[in-house]
Amino acid sequence: MAGTRCSAISANLLSSSIRHLGGFTRCRGYATQETLGRSPLATRKQVTVTNDDGRVHWKELSIKEKAARTTQQTFNFGIVLTGLVMTGGCAYFFYQEVLSTDSKTVQFNRAVDRIRSDSRVKEVLGTDHKIRAFGEPTWNRWARARPIASKTFKDSQGTEHFMMHFNVEGSSRRGVVNLHSFKAPGQAEWEYKYLALDVKGQPRIYLENTDVVPGKDHPRFNFLGTQWRK
Repeated sequence: MAGTRCSAISANLLSSSIRHLGGFTRCRGYATQETLGRSPLATRKQVTVTNDDGRVHWKELSIKEKAARTTQQTFNFGIVLTGLVMTGGCAYFFYQEVLSTDSKTVQFNRAVDRIRSDSRVKEVLGTDHKIRAFGEPTWNRWARARPIASKTFKDSQGTEHFMMHFNVEGSSRRGVVNLHSFKAPGQAEWEYKYLALDVKGQPRIYLENTDVVPGKDHPRFNFLGTQWRK
């Protein structure tokens, strides 16, 4: 009797376990089929222009999402291209204004070095302090960068000409430097036609003057009460 009863209880427990296991298997199979049948777009965040990080593969994107990614990449490419153009423009401007031998800055620095190294200039302007060179006078006492007057032109023979004048000041006097340089076609370096310093009450000091031949006296003529040298 006891054995029969135990057998019956065991059979009931086994039958109940099988029923529960069968139900769990059916539920799991249903869930798996439902997950597999669901669209990938429903399991992830929609890709937009602002949140696209490139993680989602192109094939998984909808038409709207592909348009959003294309727009974002086009915008990013435009920013990079603009940055490259601006960088190239700045580099070209820096070279032309600072490094190139044709730049006004190089011409100015070259002339200032000649002025500061000339003994006649030091005697006239004074040597107690370093000779200072600057551009046009300005009413703004706080202005540090003063404009330097200059012009460039090309004559009928194709020769380039550069003209400039700026101010210099020493411990004793101040004056004005005038220069005219030229560069013939096919010539790499600029040459001075003249480089001169004018100080009030003093004769003009020529550091360079191609019009003057050493040892030759150049005649003067009078016009309107002014002596001009040929």
